[in-house]
Amino acid sequence: MRATLSFQAILRNSLLVLALFLVPAARAKTAEVQAPVIVASHPLASEAGAEMLRRGGSAVDAAIAAQMVMTLVEPQSSGIGGGLFLLHHDPRTGSIENYDGRERAPASVTPNLFMGADGKPLGFIEAAVGGRSVGVPGAVAALWLAHREHGKLDWAELFKPAIRLAREGFPVSPRLAKVIGMVPSLDLIPATAAYFKPGGRALAAGDILRNPALADTLQRIADQGPDGFYKGPVAQAIVDAVVQAPRGAVALTLKDLQSFRPSKRPTLCGTYRAYRICGMRPPSSGGIATLQILKLLERFDMGALEPGSAAAMHLFVEAQRLAFADRAAFLGDPDFVPVPVTGLLSWPYLRQRSQMIDPARALPQAMVLPGDPRGARLLFQRLRIPDHSKPSTAHLSVIDGKGRAVAMTTTVEGPFGSHMMAAGFMLNNQLSDFAFEPTGDNRRFANAPAAGKRPLSSMSPTLVFDARGRLYAVIGSPGGWRIIPYVSKTLLGLIDWKMDMEGAIGLPNVTSRSGVVEIEKDRGLEAVGAALSALGHEVRFIEQTSGLNGLRIVGGRIDAAADPRREGAVR
Repeated sequence: MRATLSFQAILRNSLLVLALFLVPAARAKTAEVQAPVIVASHPLASEAGAEMLRRGGSAVDAAIAAQMVMTLVEPQSSGIGGGLFLLHHDPRTGSIENYDGRERAPASVTPNLFMGADGKPLGFIEAAVGGRSVGVPGAVAALWLAHREHGKLDWAELFKPAIRLAREGFPVSPRLAKVIGMVPSLDLIPATAAYFKPGGRALAAGDILRNPALADTLQRIADQGPDGFYKGPVAQAIVDAVVQAPRGAVALTLKDLQSFRPSKRPTLCGTYRAYRICGMRPPSSGGIATLQILKLLERFDMGALEPGSAAAMHLFVEAQRLAFADRAAFLGDPDFVPVPVTGLLSWPYLRQRSQMIDPARALPQAMVLPGDPRGARLLFQRLRIPDHSKPSTAHLSVIDGKGRAVAMTTTVEGPFGSHMMAAGFMLNNQLSDFAFEPTGDNRRFANAPAAGKRPLSSMSPTLVFDARGRLYAVIGSPGGWRIIPYVSKTLLGLIDWKMDMEGAIGLPNVTSRSGVVEIEKDRGLEAVGAALSALGHEVRFIEQTSGLNGLRIVGGRIDAAADPRREGAVR
């Protein structure tokens, strides 16, 4: 999609916007361009970011403008009521910085947050829909910090596209309309149902949706910075929504909001073949698990195997199973539990784990156990914790005119987060990413709930550098726990199979967290599934709308692509 529509033109012509959404899955949403460029999860978000880039804004400026629009146009996935992880690279200094805007649990939270009166864990809908699951949102604070350090345009300028759209209206996309129809639990929160189902009729693709309450909120944040969100009327609206929730009302205070601080830690980097892969540290599991999967495969000649073949998928799945066993056992918020990062990524440990992978047969599930990395404490070990995270997240990738890059993954979870709105935006349900059962076998789990704690995430914004240290790729995806294999698959495509970004993103999705191998359906892979079954795998075909997007730098040009499975766009 080389042609660029002006923001105003998109507003004037909703039919043209809908045409952009309705790209068939077989057609690539890709372009070979020069910087600056942005790929975001929605065409209007991409255009808002591109508007900032055309005005000389930085990659961070573009990401902020896009995020504000995403709050409005894809409320099922991301927004200021949730959190994010952001990686930033500046080629001038060589710096790689991470910004952790993950939500935190209110001070009132106890380890038994999701345990019922009968001593059993709550069901997902009971736990996630309502006030109980809402964490203190971190997106605004993290973006303010990133802008203070890397922004070029005025903070208030970045909000203008989203404010205009919220006041004047935008055409509901087919995906938003589809997800509204797929989530009957929206009816459990009457005020939210009234927004998405006015007069009892669910919004349809092409309907014009306005959100003046969100426009007022964004204007307040534009004028006051994070104080416009964490203090005053917006903060009070968040507190009121949670403590007066029609379901799962819990204690959330203004102090919880005002005390929120984003975090910055050293970026997690490791090598695969001749490339350097950089991602997020805990409380995201994405950086560790992605690097583990790749390193477990490094002893195999993956490039000699046919992409999408049973042989390649088998090795990939086995690496996933071992990495997820470690994830469930050892990973959590490092402010609360000791995470053995160095041990989990040490080559002696991973070489030993890799020897468990047999190309001729699947590892029996009883043997897919956490390892014993240096620095691990068995007190926190747990083999398989149910992962309730849902594929309702978004990603954007940006390279600006100075070569600065941003990979940002953002979410309210859900879909539609907790289903509750405050001041025009959706509130997250991120606390349901905690382990519902805090203990077992006399052990406290690493990802158990606690006051002020951040739940474990799978978000995996990723930067890739070549052997000379030059930025090579910017990648990320939505998808709940499947984000990790989605991103890992794309890296295999780029590095081992020498694919362009479109080809790597388009590879069939195959995921496995424990015993079941999930293969993307409707891709003609029935014979591959049968071959995997013959190797001892339990196989299931499911829909996997990954939503990847990425940028690859080749010969001074940028190979940009958005996943044809969703409605992302290159600008």
